[in-house]
Amino acid sequence: RTGLFRPEYDGSQDHDMILRLTEEARNVQHIPKILYYWRSHPNSVAADINAKTYAIDAAKRAVHDHMRDYYQTEVEVESTRAFPTIFQVKYPIKGTPLVSILIPNKDHVSDLRRCVGSILKKSTWKNFEIIIIENNSREQSIFAYYEELKAMPQVRVVTYTGEFNYSRINNYGAGFAKGEYLLFLNNDTEVITPDWIEQMLMYAQRQDVGAVGAKLYYGDNTIQHAGVVIGLGAHRSAGHTHYKMPKEHLGYMGRLCYAQDVTAVTAACLLVKREIYDEVEGLDETFTISLNDVDFCLKIRKKGYLNIFTPFAELYHYESKTRGMEEGEKLRRYERECAHFREKWKEALDAGDPYYNPNFSLDYSDFTLRF
Repeated sequence: RTGLFRPEYDGSQDHDMILRLTEEARNVQHIPKILYYWRSHPNSVAADINAKTYAIDAAKRAVHDHMRDYYQTEVEVESTRAFPTIFQVKYPIKGTPLVSILIPNKDHVSDLRRCVGSILKKSTWKNFEIIIIENNSREQSIFAYYEELKAMPQVRVVTYTGEFNYSRINNYGAGFAKGEYLLFLNNDTEVITPDWIEQMLMYAQRQDVGAVGAKLYYGDNTIQHAGVVIGLGAHRSAGHTHYKMPKEHLGYMGRLCYAQDVTAVTAACLLVKREIYDEVEGLDETFTISLNDVDFCLKIRKKGYLNIFTPFAELYHYESKTRGMEEGEKLRRYERECAHFREKWKEALDAGDPYYNPNFSLDYSDFTLRF
């Protein structure tokens, strides 16, 4: 049914064949053993893609034609900085749906001002609303800023007076959202790429996609978020890959340079269809501070959707200035939430993260081998 190698894709005929095989396959399985080693001639494409540049064009055509013929979608296929045949696929955005940006906030006027200002000044996507969820602020400066925001029709401030519970606050804010898409965003973030919403939206619009996460950097230009692996880290709950690597690092096998399926993404910047948010009944409010986003993503996966990390939506995340460092009672609370997470998702954790090879260590975020 798949057919033979096609000469019009010479130079990338195996790529074209694999894409056509996936069209017929029910599942694609990865075997975590080294079963094959490819010795390459110094002048071969395997050693140097520039030895046969036509292979790059053939690979682009293979991806483009696969998307056109199988998914009935016209896409743009561009090389990334990682490697000429590691591609960025640009999906067309349908219509101009309203995106509701939900930002919980307590005090920290400078953080919020920088966050909101970067959205308003830099974003090329214009059909959005910003809903700031005020939670027990005490500083007069923040209320003065809220007064300033009243002059901005795209921005609303709603008030949640209960104790801090990240899940409950965001669920409360979602009740005021008018958008077809919800974008959860921390108040200590700052937009870098002007088309950040478009880069996330092009994936969120796909019928098979649930949550979409962005690439986040600390203020020192190291990586804070590039996708989440369950079971990773000292508490064996979940951890970020490529953590604290330099901003320009290509990542393991170029993974910091292309969009990919992941088990979870951080809600510091997470886009999801409103209907999928409703389908999984929002954020689980038993996770008051930590792991609510990973739990949310696992609920989405359980419904059969994919979660996506895209490196083409970039923001700074100055992280947790509102809540401070995890120590003392905060650390004990985090440990309790980790235990709750491990109990709730024991089956998924025992099976292992489907996007993380079991030969990698669960103690480090840099894809170190476990042996």
